[in-house]
Amino acid sequence: MTEPLLAIKDLRTYFISKNKEVRAVDGIDLEVYPRQIVCVVGESGSGKSMTSLSIMRLVPQPKGKIVSGEVRFNGEDLLQLSEEQMAKRRGNNISMIFQEPMTALNPVMTIGRQISEVLLRHQKWSRREAKAKTVEMLQKVGISRAERIVNEYPHQLSGGMRQRVMIAMAMMCEPKLLIADEPTTALDVTIQAQVLELMKKMRDEYDTSIIFITHDLGVVAEMADHVVVMYAGQVVESASGDQLFHHPSHPYTKALLESIPSLNDDKEILFSIPGTVPDAAAFPKGCRFADRCPTARPSCTEAMPELREIRPGHLVRCDYA
Repeated sequence: MTEPLLAIKDLRTYFISKNKEVRAVDGIDLEVYPRQIVCVVGESGSGKSMTSLSIMRLVPQPKGKIVSGEVRFNGEDLLQLSEEQMAKRRGNNISMIFQEPMTALNPVMTIGRQISEVLLRHQKWSRREAKAKTVEMLQKVGISRAERIVNEYPHQLSGGMRQRVMIAMAMMCEPKLLIADEPTTALDVTIQAQVLELMKKMRDEYDTSIIFITHDLGVVAEMADHVVVMYAGQVVESASGDQLFHHPSHPYTKALLESIPSLNDDKEILFSIPGTVPDAAAFPKGCRFADRCPTARPSCTEAMPELREIRPGHLVRCDYA
């Protein structure tokens, strides 16, 4: 197997105030290989988005801080770079599609100017060349009237169109890694399917690896080469897409899969996981899922389980999986 494009080791991102320490990301290990799509899944508050912001070094300041770990991209530890060096990587080698395109796009700048700015900053193209490339990229992401769109503003576009603009912007410099933070959440199912297909097309055309953050297991089934399940700031299961859906092993993963409605089931009440994700400022000593787990034992609350390999390439943080 080739070397990973991205290798994260023991990443910890905390929010620190006078009274408490919130462990948003608490010891993440994650690898992404060339041309691989890795889906990161979990409930709200599990640390998915903060992991992506940590990779990009965009953790909200001043309270947020990456306190330890390594984020190696092409062998280079991004956490050791100066801010100026990191700014050259963002948008050029690593790009990100944010969760809500209406807030991610500048409302007072035209679409064309926002997209072409990526090339003007990183590739030193002329404005004319950058505009031509912008029109070409908008056409590649399925926007038919690209010559007109470049002169329009974000509020003039639909949600699906804005998401395509975000993908075009992210792919302008043909990055080797694309991070997509729930890019289909606000879209209807038809547009969602088109966006997912578009992202796979971009992966194939530019040999880009993708970290796809989502809470939708239907999207995971459609996209994932590999799946990382997060809970309470930690990885609780990591496996290929096939392994995860056919042999889910952590009780949390099993509960997530059981929560998916099925056309074959005649249930009046859908399954839901009892309880809530524990407070990141006061995690329990043992397994963080123990108080919601239907198979928990007394020992589960005494010590934190290690992430261990139960079959080749399949890791689980549970002593009884």
